[in-house]
Amino acid sequence: MVVSGNRDAVLINYVARTPERPRYYANDHSRDTVVIEQHAMPLVDGRAGGLDLDGAGFGLVTHRSAAGDLRDKANGSVYAAEVEALLRDLTGADAVVVTGMPIPRFSERSGRAGSSDNSYPARFAHVDLSDTTGATFSDRSKPGERPYARAAHYNVWRALSDPPQDVPLALCDARSMTGGELIRADAIFDRPDGNDWSFEGYVIGHEAAHRWHWFPDMARDEAIVFKTHDSRADVAPCVPHVAFDDPLAPEDAPARVSAEIRAIAYWWQ
Repeated sequence: MVVSGNRDAVLINYVARTPERPRYYANDHSRDTVVIEQHAMPLVDGRAGGLDLDGAGFGLVTHRSAAGDLRDKANGSVYAAEVEALLRDLTGADAVVVTGMPIPRFSERSGRAGSSDNSYPARFAHVDLSDTTGATFSDRSKPGERPYARAAHYNVWRALSDPPQDVPLALCDARSMTGGELIRADAIFDRPDGNDWSFEGYVIGHEAAHRWHWFPDMARDEAIVFKTHDSRADVAPCVPHVAFDDPLAPEDAPARVSAEIRAIAYWWQ
């Protein structure tokens, strides 16, 4: 079941530009105020190349993990150490701080979406952090007192289920962004224990110039690395991304299971 290749058009769930500031929830999506606006967009197979972290803002890497099943929290610390080493190697940063444990996500067809905290696929185009939030989190997580010249936030995303994925991840080439698509919104983490918290992120308005990519048939020893904030002004600032239904995935394609983990890279002054 191979589903590689470009897609002439897939439906990307953008967010409509409305007078109300959008907000969205990690778990109870009935409380979201985002207004979905679907647009058919061409999708390019990212395996064709020409992508890098400071240009497009993302890329695919080979990365074999010894951490075991990332749905098991007991394996999180081993994986975090692996991701720290990976990002040091990819970016040349002086320090990397992993800011949380792996987050498993499940396509709706699996029957497990929503079975754990923050486990739904991201169904509208967004960027995890606004520029303001990114700068605040960089300062908060910086190791030691040494000032930094640059801080960049990364997400490492990998499929845990066998290919092909029924609900893959689409990523927008940062070189096709205008800046006008970034809509400030409140991301609210409605935790099961009632200890809710929130920060500012971006939801994404439609721009015809956007160039979307995907990486079909992802294997377990591959990972997508993409940027969610960068303090450096002359490189890709962030990458809009969204889960989408692949119209050419076979009916018996495995239900997508994935895991993501986030980290901040620092370059010292």
